[in-house]
Amino acid sequence: MSTFEFHTTKSIIVEPGAAANIASRVRALQCDSVLIVTDPGVLAAQLLDTALASFTQHNVKVSVYSDVLADPPESVIYAGVEAAQIANADCIIGFGGGSSMDVAKLIALLASGSQSLPEIYGVNQAEGPRLPLILVPTTAGTGSEVTAIAIVTTGENEKKGVVSPLLLPDIALLDASLTLGLPAAVTAATGIDAMVHAIEAYTSKRLKNPISDALAKDALRLLAANIHTACKHGKNIKARENMLLGACLAGMAFANAPVGGVHALAYPVGARFHVPHGLSNSLMLGPVLRFNMPNAETLYAELADVVYPAASGTSFRRANMLVEYLQNLPQELGIATRLKDVGITEGDIAALAADAMKQTRLLINNPREIQLADAATLYKEAL
Repeated sequence: MSTFEFHTTKSIIVEPGAAANIASRVRALQCDSVLIVTDPGVLAAQLLDTALASFTQHNVKVSVYSDVLADPPESVIYAGVEAAQIANADCIIGFGGGSSMDVAKLIALLASGSQSLPEIYGVNQAEGPRLPLILVPTTAGTGSEVTAIAIVTTGENEKKGVVSPLLLPDIALLDASLTLGLPAAVTAATGIDAMVHAIEAYTSKRLKNPISDALAKDALRLLAANIHTACKHGKNIKARENMLLGACLAGMAFANAPVGGVHALAYPVGARFHVPHGLSNSLMLGPVLRFNMPNAETLYAELADVVYPAASGTSFRRANMLVEYLQNLPQELGIATRLKDVGITEGDIAALAADAMKQTRLLINNPREIQLADAATLYKEAL
């Protein structure tokens, strides 16, 4: 067996209703002044209400920074760091979707003032120290609570990543009750996002290992078995918990066996057209899977056996079953299926393809090399 390393969040708590007792987790970290990082939607949905009540009970000072935007720009990070410093926060809680959790990671890292945001872009540029950090996902998709990466929108159409083990939180708290009110369209897009994480981790050309493989397979099993129920019967707590756990397992997988072509082509769609990350991945998934088939057929067949336990036939037939299943899934779940559905035209393809080629950190993981002409063809296919 080849040597490999595997890293993930130190403590993962899976418990419906656990957010109502989060202040006790803060006290266990020996902290007494918390900044909660979230977005306006979480506040409007009153998801924070029970958590906030627990801080009063445990005599923990709490402040809320709720200005997180999807695909957060640098200005959101800077404002959050300032909020943490003003509050004298000694603990940061990211409470929301991937954007809120990513912003919380960076605030926890930058609040000391020892480094600036531009200094930590890239891999292992962050030096610390980091404030204690708790992440609480309210969607089942990004797996950010178990990944050592945070994505920032820099400039008008570009994203950069901060990659460091320091971004792994002290605690990931998975409370499925927080996801019960998610609209079906959000559930579908974030669920497919998690599936993409599992698939790309399993087929990654770099750093794929037995642990990431096992997690990716079980993640896909949980997600495929529960996504329809979670979308159609949103109050089903068991389906919601399985989706949340599946997204977490997929996050652990791709945090160690990094994602590839789907994400590389999805990022420009999100950056240029402000399409949510999960939907961007969903729109590019089918074309990239078909493009990768010559190099990933055997691995796709193995994943098909997870989705269809009774599947039989050649690896080519089973691999195509997986591709067909994933290609049909967005339409079955009622979300956009074509780039034109989100306002993209043929005139945008050249710029999108050029932007995709900048995602070298992701492209090197794809099982088949994607060149500029390939990217343009894939966008045309998705149009």
